Amino acid sequence: MTYLELAPAITALRSRPEEFEFTDGCLHHLNSRHRFHFRSDNEVEIHALCDCSLLRARPEQAKDFHAAYREWHASYWRPMEINREFASHFAPPPLWRRAAIWLLRRLLAWQHAPSPTVKAAAPLQPVG
Repeated sequence: MTYLELAPAITALRSRPEEFEFTDGCLHHLNSRHRFHFRSDNEVEIHALCDCSLLRARPEQAKDFHAAYREWHASYWRPMEINREFASHFAPPPLWRRAAIWLLRRLLAWQHAPSPTVKAAAPLQPVG
């Protein structure tokens, strides 16, 4: 049986980790649009728009690819996810929320402002 050679994907994952992302339970290679779903430690399912998905990966190479994926996930993807989440905590609020805060501040300032019809009372002056 002829197998799909996974060495190029393993090399790309190790040397160019930014070309990959992990979504929907699959590893995606952004440039080729190939998706890899690890069914077990030594079996990977390949989804592609080309004929690459017609061949199965050799179990030994699938195991090496899975190990490279785990290393990529721990050293590249997970730290990037954490940094994205951290950055999102400091992003400016959406426009609607900023407008609501501005309006609330204006209402509070208006409520506490002295009425223009009320005149300040002058202190009592001694007669005489």
